Amino acid sequence: MTFFFPACADSGLRLGLGGAPLGNLFEAVSDDEARHLVDAAWRSGCRSFDTAPHYGHGLSERRLGDALRSQGRDAFVLSSKVGRLLIPDASTARSQHGYVDILPFRQTWDFSAAGTRRSVEDSLQRLGLAQLDVVYVHDPDAATHGANAPGVLRQVLEETLPALEQLKHEGLVGAVGLGTNDVAVVLQVLAEADLDVLMLAGRYSLLDHSGLPELLPACLARGVHVALGGVFNSGILATGTRGGVPSFNYAPAAKPWLQRTAQIETVCEAFGVPLRAAALQFALAHPAVDIVMLGARRVAEWEDAQAMLRYPVTPEFWTELRVQGLIPVHAPTP
Repeated sequence: MTFFFPACADSGLRLGLGGAPLGNLFEAVSDDEARHLVDAAWRSGCRSFDTAPHYGHGLSERRLGDALRSQGRDAFVLSSKVGRLLIPDASTARSQHGYVDILPFRQTWDFSAAGTRRSVEDSLQRLGLAQLDVVYVHDPDAATHGANAPGVLRQVLEETLPALEQLKHEGLVGAVGLGTNDVAVVLQVLAEADLDVLMLAGRYSLLDHSGLPELLPACLARGVHVALGGVFNSGILATGTRGGVPSFNYAPAAKPWLQRTAQIETVCEAFGVPLRAAALQFALAHPAVDIVMLGARRVAEWEDAQAMLRYPVTPEFWTELRVQGLIPVHAPTP
């Protein structure tokens, strides 16, 4: 198939808008604030957008659909995810899974063929659109499912992915892949199935290189288009170590991650490079990576990311990180 994530029009920056904050991840964002962010991203040339039923129990999908529906449908690439169904429930808690002030639905896992079709159709109704350009199977990993993980993996291979291929044949879906922060489950799937795309969250960053040895080369060899999420590792590579309680992988950062980040910060300061610029530019340097999906919450964060991607960084900076063992010797750099 022919598929690509479009870079920002005019600027050419390989940056898309991730929709988790639009679902009120960690803090509430008003409808107006969400709309201003999507409109600002669009004006800057952004044409790649990602969301999921999980993000605010449908809130992110609703907001993105409202903002994008008036644009020409061929002008942007929009992705969502399957694996969780939303069931109407007026009594459900309004804060769950790190999201606050969510819509009145409860989540239930469903990787069945019927559940996969329903998930896609439900997402399209929330979005108010007739097609999804990309659909990811969301979080089919051991950390999420524990002892049930082998059964989930088998169902993904035998039901979820074939159902998505059928939906692709019907024209409701454009490309099919996985959306996960787990390297092992992607390698397991690739051993038995083909994927068009991969959303890899947090496992290839300036701090966490676990996707580098096997997964990214495999994607490059197999023609799997990679969108990276979580390139700030949920906060620590955006905020640094010196303010508040730095977050790594959606939890307070453990000491080894704090120490490693502090070492990177020291090199950044010596070369006059913002930590955010180093994080964004490093992630995009690997040839397997098509685009970074940025989970911006406000217009200022989106504008900052664009500035950080343009920030001049000398080759000597990357050499120093290698010399100090802070990035792998064989990791591609800009």
